[in-house]
Order: sequence, then C-alpha cells, then structure tokens
Amino acid sequence: MFEYLNNLHPLLPTISGLTLLVLLALFADIVARRLLLSGLHAVVSRTSSKWDDALVQHKVFRRLSQVLPALVIHIGILLVPGVPDAVDTVVRNVVGAWMILMFMLTLTAVLSAINQVYETTAESKERPIKGFVQMAEIGVYLVGGILVIAALIGKSPVVLLSGLGAMTAILMIVFKDTLLSLAASIQLTSQNVIRVGDWLEIPQFGADGDVIDVALYTITVQNWDKTVTTIPSYKLISDSFKNWRGMQESGGRRIKRSVNMDLNTIRVLSDDEIAHFEDFALLRDYIARKQQELKQYNDGLDRPGKSGANLRRLTNIGTFRAYIYNYLKNHPKIHDEMTLIVRQLQPGAEGLPLEIYCFTNDTNWVNYEGIQSDIIDHICAIAPAFGLRLFQSPAGADFSKLVSGSERN
Repeated sequence: MFEYLNNLHPLLPTISGLTLLVLLALFADIVARRLLLSGLHAVVSRTSSKWDDALVQHKVFRRLSQVLPALVIHIGILLVPGVPDAVDTVVRNVVGAWMILMFMLTLTAVLSAINQVYETTAESKERPIKGFVQMAEIGVYLVGGILVIAALIGKSPVVLLSGLGAMTAILMIVFKDTLLSLAASIQLTSQNVIRVGDWLEIPQFGADGDVIDVALYTITVQNWDKTVTTIPSYKLISDSFKNWRGMQESGGRRIKRSVNMDLNTIRVLSDDEIAHFEDFALLRDYIARKQQELKQYNDGLDRPGKSGANLRRLTNIGTFRAYIYNYLKNHPKIHDEMTLIVRQLQPGAEGLPLEIYCFTNDTNWVNYEGIQSDIIDHICAIAPAFGLRLFQSPAGADFSKLVSGSERN
C-alpha cells in the first residue's frame, strides 16, 4: 500500500501513516476514556469500599488512561515511513515526557487518595499523615520534573543530577520557608504536638480555636468567631503557643475567679452570729472544730487581758471563706480529685480579693461557663448573710443616691 502511494507522490506514505497514527491514538483515547473508564466507574459505584471511591475522586484512573494514546504514538511513530530522524526523535521525546508526567500525576493522586481514606479513621486525629503525604508528593514532583526534562532533551537524568549540586545554595534560599516547614511538620507530627481537633491559643497570630487541618506548610485554625487563621508550620516551632488538649484529656477545667470584699465590712463574729452559723450544714463541722482550736489557744494565754484584743476569735470573712470551700467541696460539678483552694489575695484600694481556684468535672465550654457563673452568682448573693459587702467603684447611680439623700436631709 505504501509503495503504491509512494508511486503517486513521495510524501503520501508519510502523510497517510501519520494520519493513521493520529486516528489510532484517538481511537485508543476513546476506548480508554469511554469504555474502560465508564465500565470501571460503574463497578466502583456498586462496591462499598472507600479505596476505589477515593481513587476515582482523585482521577487516578483518568490520568492513567491518558498514557494509552501516548503509548500508541510512541510505538507507532517508528512504523511510519519517511519520517525524518529528527522529527522521530522529537516526537518520541515529547510523548515520553508526557507519559512520565501522567505517571507522576497518577502517583500523586494515589497519595492524595491514601490520605483521604486515612483521614476517615480514628487514628488520623492523633497521627495525621497529610504532611508526610505532601512531602512524598514534593519528592515525586522533583524526581518527575528531572525525568521529564531529561526525556525532552534526550539526555540521561544523571547528567541533570550532576548539575543540580551547583544549584543547592540557590534552592535553599528560594525554598527556605518550604524547608523550614518541612522540618517543623516532621517535629510536630512525630512528637504528637498538634492534632486535628486540638484547641490552640496563639495570641501573636490572633488564633484561638480548633485545629481543622495539619498540612506540610501550614496549620489551619478555625477561631471561635468562625474565622480561619492559617499559620506557617515553622512558626509553631520557633514561637510559643497554648494547646488546651491537656485540659480536655484531664477531665477538669480550671475556675480562677475572685470577688472583692469591702474592707469596712470585715469584723469579728458575735456569739449570737456564731450560734446562727452553726445551723448552716456547710459550716457546722467547721465552727465546732474552730471553736475547739480557739479555746485551746486562748486558754493557754498567760495574760489574756480584759479587752479581748489578745484572743483569737472567729471573723465573718474567715467563716465566709470556709463556707465557700465547703460549698465547692460538695458541689456536684466540681472535680473532687483536683486542686480546690479558696484564698485571700493582697488587699488593696479595691478591697480584699477572695479568690476561688478549682476545677469543674465538665470541660465543655458552654457547660463550664454555666457552672462558673452559677458559683459566682451564689457567692455574691450569700455574702450579705455574713455581714459582708462586695466592693465596687462608685457609679453614677451611687452619686445620685448620695445627692438625693443630702437634699432630703
């Protein structure tokens, strides 16, 4: 056939061969895309496995199918008569580079599918592999890029690799952030410093919320106001941050609040008030124990005096502090195996701060705030029963009352 065409015109065999080769490549593409891929997708849709769905979603088979028409051209160009050696070489180099590129993209798609399936497991919350997958993809791109260039110029990849050493210093400068993020991602993941779902607080970046993604280059935090903050991975190694995972795993969340007492209302309790407080279930044991302790101390004094100034006596602030302690000790929402302290801080111009330091047994934010508010509500409401008044700076309403009282007088 080609001899007959050659007799008609010398270029007809070459043109006919190239046309036939293009048609065969298009036919191979149609077979690969419409028949093989369609049949494969139909099979995948009927299975319950996650793997085949992930491979289809990341277009693994679609990218792999593009190798078939390129392979037809790569082999068929040798059978076309009359093609110059230079054209044959260029076509085979380009088609070879295209096949390498498709294999490279297929491999990266497989890696992405592996990560997607892994993220559906419970272990992925503690050990995310997205950073390692991205490192592997970078390696595939680097190796694939060298092979593609080598295929295009028709040289051995070793020649390109030998010249790559001279560019190392430039590459380190250009990809400084990438290299830092690479090292940081390995440290963060291998040491289990950050997981998806951790609550991070990083004031210098305005981040305060849950980690929703741990990637090679960045850590993504969804803040409580639903905004998203993206932080370079290496910044979490060089700068400090707070991870609330320890609090969540411990089962207790700290309450550290103080209320200021008016110093003018602090005084010694009278006998009638002591008898009154003995009716409080939360104070009964405390008053009995304290009275015995004070009696032993006072009886041991050589010269107690008549004024009573040398005697130890119960005070309303001390009794109130004991009441709060017992109240928290018996509170069903306070963790009974963690620190519980009710203490006085340094008195100052705003009165005497009475600080509550304890832990709730519920770490849920909404529940925690409700428990904390209920406790402070109770403390503020019960303080007048002990003859105490909470301190606050005078407001406009206070001055209005003072002026009104002066006018009536």
